Amino acid sequence: MPHIFFQYYKSTFGELIIGSYENKLCLCDWRYRKMREVIDKRLQKGLNAQYKEETTPIIKETIQQLDAYSQKKHYSFDIPLLFVGTEFQKKVWQALLMIPYGQTNTYLQLSQQLGNEKAIRAVASANGANAISIIVPCHRIIGSDGKLTGYAGGLAAKQKLLTLEGYSKQASQLTIF
Repeated sequence: MPHIFFQYYKSTFGELIIGSYENKLCLCDWRYRKMREVIDKRLQKGLNAQYKEETTPIIKETIQQLDAYSQKKHYSFDIPLLFVGTEFQKKVWQALLMIPYGQTNTYLQLSQQLGNEKAIRAVASANGANAISIIVPCHRIIGSDGKLTGYAGGLAAKQKLLTLEGYSKQASQLTIF
C-alpha cells in the first residue's frame, strides 16, 4: 500500500503535522485539532494510503518555507499541493489561495466569489476541513462583523498568524495597520 509520509513540526504558532504524497504536500495541519481523526481518515481513504512517519524533500521544503514565513522572510508559498476532498471543497481551497498575504476575506465574500452567496455554511464547512493550514490561508477568513471566527489551530494561533501578516485585533475587531 502507498504511503503518506509525515513529520511533526513545532512551529511558532503551534504543533503541526506535515505530510506528503507522491512529491506533493497533502497535509499541513494542527496536530491537536478537533477534526484530526476525520481529516486523517479522509486523506488515507482518498489516497488509498497509510501514514508513515518519515521525512521527504517536500516536507523539508515546507518546514523551511514555514520558518521563513514566521520570520517575515517569506510571504507566499511555492510548494506543490495535493487537495483531497470533494470538488466543492477543492474550489473553496483554491479560492483561499487567492487571498493575498496581509488581507482578509469573509465567508460571505468567499461565497460570492464562488458564485453562490447562499453557500456561506458550505464554504465555512469546507474552510474548516482544510488540511493544509497556513499555506492554504484559511486563517484569513473572518466573520462578516470583522470578528475572529473559529479556527482549527485555535483563535490564539489565528490571531498570531494575522498579526504576523499586519493585522491587529482590537475590541474584537480586526484592523489593518
